Amino acid sequence: MASLIDKIKELRELTGAGMMDCKKALVENGEDVDKAKDWLREQGITTAAKKSGRIAAEGLALAKIKDGLAVIVEVNCETDFVSRGDDFRALVNTVLDLLLKHKPKTKEAADAIINPLLVEATVKIGEKLSFRRFELVKVEDRGATYIHMGGKIATLVLLDKKNEELAHGLTMHVAANSPSYITTDDITEADYEHERHIQLEVTKNDPKLADKPEKMLKNIVEGRVRKYFSDLVLAEQTYLMDDTKKVGQALKDLDNKVLRFVRYQVGEGIEKRQEDFAAEVYGQIK
Repeated sequence: MASLIDKIKELRELTGAGMMDCKKALVENGEDVDKAKDWLREQGITTAAKKSGRIAAEGLALAKIKDGLAVIVEVNCETDFVSRGDDFRALVNTVLDLLLKHKPKTKEAADAIINPLLVEATVKIGEKLSFRRFELVKVEDRGATYIHMGGKIATLVLLDKKNEELAHGLTMHVAANSPSYITTDDITEADYEHERHIQLEVTKNDPKLADKPEKMLKNIVEGRVRKYFSDLVLAEQTYLMDDTKKVGQALKDLDNKVLRFVRYQVGEGIEKRQEDFAAEVYGQIK
């Protein structure tokens, strides 16, 4: 079970909040990290991040398309030195090829194919290697992949109709803007309610709004909820390749739709051990 110090570190990396704020948030919420994260937002201490900030592990995220089938994968190692090496890149490309060849339907089936290769490579490379995740998507001629920063981010986009230029532009856009949803229709009611609760608490804790009528506060909350999700919805984002349009309008102009996108960022959500962190925490919370 993770200690309070471990949870403070995790919360700090997720939110960017100070250590004492993170400690208080955890204490107030039974050391539940997710509840503490919401509490920090409710108190106005942090604002929502689009994605987890814990980008700490090393490795590569790569993607490719062959014979109408796209694959995207993340393989982790321990150091940046190894991740930049030719041997490791060749290994990850072999992983891509094996997945395309065998077409496993589950992570367990993929592990059975990939892990023996990683065990052998560990001996050669000298670091623990981990096959973290993959997806296979049938794209035919309607998809594209993109590799950013040599493999720090990989994206995959599937369109309703063939348009190579649009598909490529959208893979770059997804890499840069990290959307969570394709359209507002993909947002669940549970997601809406969760964000409404947070924004309601933020509003209650804002002294500038203390004397505002309830109807106005409700409108403020709904406006903030819409703004929050507009930043996360692909169709509502300003298009990277044409900043005069939103992605949704660019798609409409070309009579096309995004059916699916996948974005992998190396180490997203993975915590990398830092030996001096415990001492830093102890020094501030004793």
